[in-house]
Amino acid sequence: MIPLVDINAQYLGIKSEIDSAISEVILSGDFIKGKAVNNFEKAFADYLGARFCLGVGNGTDALEIILKSLNIGIGDEVLVPALTWIATAEAVNNVGGEPVFVDINPATYTIDIKKIEEKITSRTKAIIPVHLYGCPSDMNEIIKIANNYKLYVVEDCAQSHGAEYLNKKTGTFGIASAFSFFPSKNLSTFGDGGAIITSDPELFEKACRIANHGQLKVKHEHTIIGRNSRLDTIHAAVLNVKLKHLDVWNASRIAAAAYYKSMLNHINDLILPETPPGYKHVFHLFVIRTKHRDLYMKTLKERNIACAIHYPRALPFTNAYSYSLTYPDQFPVSKIITDEILSLPLYPEIEQSQIDEVCIQLSSKFKI
Repeated sequence: MIPLVDINAQYLGIKSEIDSAISEVILSGDFIKGKAVNNFEKAFADYLGARFCLGVGNGTDALEIILKSLNIGIGDEVLVPALTWIATAEAVNNVGGEPVFVDINPATYTIDIKKIEEKITSRTKAIIPVHLYGCPSDMNEIIKIANNYKLYVVEDCAQSHGAEYLNKKTGTFGIASAFSFFPSKNLSTFGDGGAIITSDPELFEKACRIANHGQLKVKHEHTIIGRNSRLDTIHAAVLNVKLKHLDVWNASRIAAAAYYKSMLNHINDLILPETPPGYKHVFHLFVIRTKHRDLYMKTLKERNIACAIHYPRALPFTNAYSYSLTYPDQFPVSKIITDEILSLPLYPEIEQSQIDEVCIQLSSKFKI
């Protein structure tokens, strides 16, 4: 079996470090807002080049808390790429706003900067670019548009830990950004976890209050109505260990992606992922496109090679957003791409022989 991602392989590579970090937390009994949380928040902010980091319960919470901190709510619109995990749009709905979908760039699968302005109205308050699959969005152009219309930019970095756009890390372009540490992410823990990144002190303070029942530093002083969203100390301890390895792991992902491309570029039926000049794509996923996806999927699965579709439907075409009365011709690129995309196995520990096997099966079964 060649898995899509091998979480256990990563753990075994740093087992002694992880076990020691977890054991230290258990022995201290410091499970909530412990020292490891503070250490990780500082280390992750420093790694990205931001002033502040707030650990929260998960990446979805991170997005919602940012939007609430920006006072986005009922009647407000937020621009969201049509192809992304539902949490990006869900967060807008959950604070009372309305996601307005924008089609994607066919080369990078990120929000199409040429389609943004036509979706802006008097009710638009923010843009959420998603650095999908680990590829940065075109942040200079997005920031330029946002500044022209006085909009907030909130980056969804759930798949782009360590990615860079023009030598600057994703998560540091907008007023704030949201990260997820779900177990399959480039930087992950052993459960749910997330973080808010910002260099804006007012937003950071408000986000801290919202995430901690409206309190800041003094317990029982509830100045606003908040919620409970905390990064557990054990998860933070795991993240402190893994952060030290992130750049090496990302380099392994990039090398594996390059090897895939060298092995598959002779198959005319496949469209391989692109990395534009000045971008550092960290390949959270290695996503190919083909008009014969179902045939390739069947072949891979018959040979115990895992593959997946990220994502089967663009958000405007899901049942959850059927109320928006969307038609395929409104999002032509997203509609075509979701019929063709296929994610192949890729993780830092993947062996060249495993990639060879995937490529042999893709190459030999069909001469289309």
